Amino acid sequence: MAKMNMLQAINNALDLAMAKDSTVVCFGEDVGHFGGVFRATSKLQEKYGKDRCFNTPLTEQGIAGFANGMASQGMKPVAEIQFADYIFPAFDQIVNETAKFRYRSGNEFNVGGLVFRTPYGGGIAGGHYHSQSPEAYFAHTPGLKIAVPRDPYQAKGLLLASIASEDPVIFFEPKKLYRASTGEVPEEYYEIPLGVAEVMQEGKDVTVLAWGAQIEICQKAIEMAQAQGISCELIDLRSILPWDVETVVKSVTKTGRLVINHEAPLTGGFAGEIAATIQQRCFLHLESPIARVCGLDTPYPLALEREYVADHLKTFEAIVASVKF
Repeated sequence: MAKMNMLQAINNALDLAMAKDSTVVCFGEDVGHFGGVFRATSKLQEKYGKDRCFNTPLTEQGIAGFANGMASQGMKPVAEIQFADYIFPAFDQIVNETAKFRYRSGNEFNVGGLVFRTPYGGGIAGGHYHSQSPEAYFAHTPGLKIAVPRDPYQAKGLLLASIASEDPVIFFEPKKLYRASTGEVPEEYYEIPLGVAEVMQEGKDVTVLAWGAQIEICQKAIEMAQAQGISCELIDLRSILPWDVETVVKSVTKTGRLVINHEAPLTGGFAGEIAATIQQRCFLHLESPIARVCGLDTPYPLALEREYVADHLKTFEAIVASVKF
């Protein structure tokens, strides 16, 4: 297997998808010859031409609308929103059009095969306009799928599965891991199923649940907890919509405790949905209240980024409190 960082894995996935299917096209702001602001689409225009990898005007609503139109005519557009913070002008197109195409037509037409790629989250000193984690806004919308990879291997497999999906997918990429996360990645085509969580580490005292860049943070917290004799089960949710309820239920039924970590603010974050579902399904098995370790209910602060982040220390404290409750 080749050694890749996350950007290389994403680029490799796009390359394989475009080689496999001539209806796959990539477009967005600066994705052509420039290769995108993070270089995720490097060399694709040179290889596949300007008809299949091209720049768009600076209009996210236009990008999403154009993607809807192409997908409804049988193409498989992979549209890049340069930062997840910029996805909000496209919100109407994604929520009112993309998500509802199949439903409103009685399955006569759809936009399956449409993928919106977008880098999310902090860790790059980007301030409040380049650091947000907006996955929960879209998790409220039936008709979409949402995937979030934690490393290069996951990024390639989940992105290829998203492009092959019969439903539109928003693919959130943790930008702080683009070059920081490296690992072995098969060079051939492979898919990782959407909607399936992964139990990364088994344990008996408490379940720790996260996705994306927060997995690495939780691993550091779990190492600290293990030094205290606490056995943690770690789950990477991988898909936010749909999310793998049964895997989490099985784990919490065993451990009796759940700590959920995500980068987005606490109020209205997807951890709340998970907590509500798990307390309903696992109420008689719970040994302590479900804990949420999340970002703060403030705009993402540039100067106080380290204080804002749901880091390993906050997660460790939540794990200990849950076990000692």
